[in-house]
Amino acid sequence: MKRENTIKNFVKKREKEEKVLIFDSGALISLSMAGLLDILKDIKKIFNGKFLVTREVKNEILDEPIKNKKFELEALRMKNLFDLKVLELPSVLNLNEKEISEYAIEIMELANTSFKGDNKDIHLLDIGECSCLALSNILTKNGIKNLLVIDERTTRMLVESHENLRFFLERKLHVKITINHANVGFFKNFKVIRSTELIYVAYKKGLIDMKDGSLVLDALLYALKFKGASISFEEIEEIKRLEKL
Repeated sequence: MKRENTIKNFVKKREKEEKVLIFDSGALISLSMAGLLDILKDIKKIFNGKFLVTREVKNEILDEPIKNKKFELEALRMKNLFDLKVLELPSVLNLNEKEISEYAIEIMELANTSFKGDNKDIHLLDIGECSCLALSNILTKNGIKNLLVIDERTTRMLVESHENLRFFLERKLHVKITINHANVGFFKNFKVIRSTELIYVAYKKGLIDMKDGSLVLDALLYALKFKGASISFEEIEEIKRLEKL
């Protein structure tokens, strides 16, 4: 429940401070596919801060999908959030988006040379996730509190425990993995939550207008899991157990 407490405290204790949630494309897509995208409007009202996406993430969730008839409807739902200023670009805080993009490329190079197997660098992160990390670091340096909303497992493990990531990669790739510790140290100070923690807060705040109590929480968490959020069955059951205490 560490991440759940992180987001609850972030919402509650910093009401008068400037603060930001930075959304990666995976988390937004999970929410969209689970039919929960519109709840961001209500969460934004109680958050009293900015919901930001980088231009790389906007490209992944809106600019490219809207050109494809298969994804056009979902892209239009994302567009609605931009039109309502629920989701915004970093320029709303007078940040230079070109600078963020250039910094993202540096971070991607750092991440993708952090782990080796069979003497080959292992590709971990793409430009979208790295742009989120770049934005987070720039905000932090400017004294703006922020959390990253990222469902993708690799990014979260790189931030939270590079040793666990090493074990994960060794099991997945069946090779001995070595770590460039000088590189991975860069990633340790980011704060990450998942779409599941965000929806848990919405549930606790009474923003989910359904009456079936714990069954609703169960349905919300499993819906997100099966739509892409990287959360284990054990973690879901832990949240449900703690909810009953």
